[in-house]
Amino acid sequence: MLTDLLNGFTQVVQPLPLMLMLLGVAIGFVVGLLPGLGGAVTLALMLPFTFDMQPVEAFAFLLGMWVVTSTTGDITSVLFGVPGEATSAATVLDGHPMAKRGESGRALGAVLFSSALGAVFGALVLALSVPVIRPVVLAFAPPEFFALTLLGLTFVIALSGKRLLKGCIMAAFGLLIALVGLDPQDGVARYTFDQLYLWDGIGIIPLVVGLFGGAEVLQLMLSKRSIADNGSASSPAVNAELSGVRQGIRDTLRHWPLVLRSSAIGTGVGIVPGLGGSVAQFIAYGHAQQSSKTPELFGKGAIEGVIASGAVNNAKDSGSLIPTIGFGIPGGAGSAVLLSAFLIVGLDPGEEMLTTSLDVTFSMVWIAVLANFVAVAAAFLFLKPLTRLTSISGPLLVPFLLLLLSLGAYTASNSFADVLVMLAAAAVGVACIRFDWPRVPFLLAVVLGALAERYLFLSYSLFGWSWLSRPVVLAIGAVMVLVLVVPFLKRRRARARAATTIQEKSEVQV
Repeated sequence: MLTDLLNGFTQVVQPLPLMLMLLGVAIGFVVGLLPGLGGAVTLALMLPFTFDMQPVEAFAFLLGMWVVTSTTGDITSVLFGVPGEATSAATVLDGHPMAKRGESGRALGAVLFSSALGAVFGALVLALSVPVIRPVVLAFAPPEFFALTLLGLTFVIALSGKRLLKGCIMAAFGLLIALVGLDPQDGVARYTFDQLYLWDGIGIIPLVVGLFGGAEVLQLMLSKRSIADNGSASSPAVNAELSGVRQGIRDTLRHWPLVLRSSAIGTGVGIVPGLGGSVAQFIAYGHAQQSSKTPELFGKGAIEGVIASGAVNNAKDSGSLIPTIGFGIPGGAGSAVLLSAFLIVGLDPGEEMLTTSLDVTFSMVWIAVLANFVAVAAAFLFLKPLTRLTSISGPLLVPFLLLLLSLGAYTASNSFADVLVMLAAAAVGVACIRFDWPRVPFLLAVVLGALAERYLFLSYSLFGWSWLSRPVVLAIGAVMVLVLVVPFLKRRRARARAATTIQEKSEVQV
């Protein structure tokens, strides 16, 4: 295993992968500064360019881009009070108040340095988890993997919150889309409507590009606001003097136990499919407030809140890669798009990535660490000029982004039909945003649909229907039931308590 770890590092520092990683870092750096795009959207935009790349080259480009968007998203959170990323929302609570009182440099120094330390912690946990999850994966048979694919969908559907029914419908719709094409076992055409293009199924790339990239770009165009405009009547002034960066670094080192705890929270929450970075960040932020000696300062410019929010950002990305690599269950939208990249470059998550392609898996660990250090170093060097990027008007970016979307969809298979699929997916994405329908269950169902079908076919071929009585399958099934039922019961009890409270108040008034 040590040999694979060293081989992974050797492959990453080769000229071409290193150049692709630096290019990905540069793209992710800018995207993180621009609110409304996000890491998952950028991955979807850049996914077509990984065709004909070797696995390490593709991951150097995509992973290098993805892991830095959370880091640089904190810059606009501190300076403008506008999260560059959804996972940077908690940074606004204390980072922006610090900026308004003239401590923007200190806040940025703390959040960027804690992000770098969190990235190292998360990558270390990812590397150490390989020996643990490898024997588990090797002991699993097709029935267990089929159950795990359903469990991944269940997690995401359940975490749709009050939109549980909508999550189920979107997942079912995604599974229906995954069935389009020739049956891999019988060769029978399904839902192709006599269109030769649909024989190979609906491509993942134009679907992902449209659903996330196209939808967000259209939303940006419809907003008709500048990038840094949060819609309020008065935009906060940016502190021109970014002093105190070293003080922020010293604050981070002084609160190193908080960095470790927040990184552990980020990694732990990232492992659970569907929870997402926003959940991890607010859990870490709440823990920092509870453990602080001055909890009353939180929300008014507490440095501990900034440190906790920064440390959790990159740790959760490495955490979400653990179930993605080991079981093919994405931890969130970003890792779901990255799972598509696995399939594009010819890698199957699970046994292959933990045995014959173990060096490629370890290369992802090195990429996560190196990319974050490069991004943080660049942020410290170019903080002042980079803040001017956020004043660009959103609609000015739309023509360029639409061109990029169309090229990305077309180059997937050099078919104009892919562009039409991208546009249709973009329309679906906009409708989901406007009417509050979750998109992630749909995407995961499309990505996992083919895997689920294959594992179901193998399970029945090898074991008949007796595979339903296998202990691990039954255990996973019980977890699925709990995941779906517990939120429903909690909401029911909450409604009952609310009704009781209202009744008691009315009786007191009488």
